[in-house]
Amino acid sequence: MRMPVHMGTVVDVGTSRRVLRNTYALLGMTLAFSAAVAGTAMSLNLPAPGILLTLIGFYGLFFLVHKLSNSAWGVAAVFGLTGFMGYTLGPLLNAVLQMPHGAGVITNALGATAVAFIGLSAVSLVTKKDFSFMGKTLFVGTLIAMVLGLGAVFFNVPALSLAVSAMVVLLMSGMILFETSRIVNGGETNYLMATVSLFVSIYNLFTSLLMLFGVMGRDE
Repeated sequence: MRMPVHMGTVVDVGTSRRVLRNTYALLGMTLAFSAAVAGTAMSLNLPAPGILLTLIGFYGLFFLVHKLSNSAWGVAAVFGLTGFMGYTLGPLLNAVLQMPHGAGVITNALGATAVAFIGLSAVSLVTKKDFSFMGKTLFVGTLIAMVLGLGAVFFNVPALSLAVSAMVVLLMSGMILFETSRIVNGGETNYLMATVSLFVSIYNLFTSLLMLFGVMGRDE
């Protein structure tokens, strides 16, 4: 009776390790690709796509990734989504560079994002703690942040934008813990969806830190 359970556990551990390995490999490639696209958008001084096109592009490509997540074409869809997000980042980075200490703001945000991702991932990988209990809270919090963020944009309320950025930093930190925990504990077996989830968390964490560090830079 114990042998099948033990064998099943070994298979699960092997699967989670494979998913984790594939996720980190693809995540590294998509981050590099997105950075290259962002750099190209910056050098060409491409305009920002606007909130409507950004939402349509993101959710349309995200839906495509989900539909193709069990297909070889899913990898191409992941690169399409992350490349599009890199393009949206280019004009934002150009705008930040126009600010006083803009280069420092980008460097600080990038460094803080890297430290947060590595630290939070290490917590999940080392402790193997199950953070699935955070799922509902993170989902509801993300919806609230999205609504408040859209309200801040449409009604032009800088203070609300700043509060939303701080909220997103906390939410995305929780998402990194949550998603890494799901992979480690066998809750996520599709490395394409795991990659997209972590990429979006890193992207949102970075852009929110840009906002926060940018405001602090203006106050100096």
